[in-house]
Amino acid sequence: MGRELAVVCGRWPQLVDHPAAPTVVAVADPSPAARDWFRRIGSVKTFATDWRELVDRDDIDVLYLAVPHDLHEELYVAAAQHGRDFLGEKPFGIDLAAAERIVAAVGASDGFVRVSSEMPFFPGAQRAFAYAASGAPGEILDVRSQFAHSSDIDRGKPINWKRRVETCGRIGVMGDLGMHVAHVPLRLGYRPATVYAMLDDVVTERPGPDGALVPCDTWDNALLACRVPGAATSGGRAFSMLWETRRIAPGNMNSWSFEALGMDGGVRFSTRNPTVVQRFTRREGEQVWEEVQPGNVSVWPMVSGGIFEFGFADALLQMWASYLAEREGALGDRFGTATPQEALDAHRVFEAALRSDESHRAEPV
Repeated sequence: MGRELAVVCGRWPQLVDHPAAPTVVAVADPSPAARDWFRRIGSVKTFATDWRELVDRDDIDVLYLAVPHDLHEELYVAAAQHGRDFLGEKPFGIDLAAAERIVAAVGASDGFVRVSSEMPFFPGAQRAFAYAASGAPGEILDVRSQFAHSSDIDRGKPINWKRRVETCGRIGVMGDLGMHVAHVPLRLGYRPATVYAMLDDVVTERPGPDGALVPCDTWDNALLACRVPGAATSGGRAFSMLWETRRIAPGNMNSWSFEALGMDGGVRFSTRNPTVVQRFTRREGEQVWEEVQPGNVSVWPMVSGGIFEFGFADALLQMWASYLAEREGALGDRFGTATPQEALDAHRVFEAALRSDESHRAEPV
């Protein structure tokens, strides 16, 4: 993802009248191969083996901390204590306790801190969010948020850090993909009160470095059935919400989707069909799903016209545009990058999901 950021910064002139102009000037990684990749980026002048060399430097304005989950707390807390502005990778700590300590450190810091979550920056996702936020669905009945991909569908794929509890955490796939499904619902105020979880460790062993099978002990798939307390959006009645994260989802490459249905209308969007957002309405006694093409229109205006199509790299560009514009106080009412508090709220849901898997009951968040 560090490489992705370097590419995003190279595309920055594509944004129209953005208040920032970022360049990647330093990289830290213990791996020589990882560092060497950045030698093709002409703006990078510092190649460090230890992240501390960059956290301590006041001539670097913003840090992007893209490390495995077990390293989040050490790096994020250190950056916060130095008052650094940074974007941290999800899930913002290997578990709830780590997330609480990180958020406390951020709260005591003067740094501007946000959490990586790029999928809601697709134009269709933005239209779906705006529709739901407008109140157009009326009394909410059901919400579904999903991230499904098949990076682990091959049983022979070698083990890596995301498949080990010690580096990925007990929450497994929820930590890997959960912020993606939590970002939009939490921003809309849909905070679960209870969770019933169905967690699945599908592939329990994978080849290690020498080819011998080693335990693969994190959750591959997670389906969380949540109950959201009554609010104005549901007429005071609690409603159901599904959060679904899957590393093994046959038929999907890397698909994010969101759907909200109410008594008066509904909306749904999936990156599997990124040029279309669907809206539900009742018209002249009939129930109608209509398709709208949102075009190439996300958070920040771009040189590319609205008729062109949008992709993953564009979503990353828009996420960083949102982060840096908000840092400059220029985001206005545009959709913002995920906050530390939203990451903490997501962790509370994931912790309840672990308890639910053990108790086989719905657990309070």
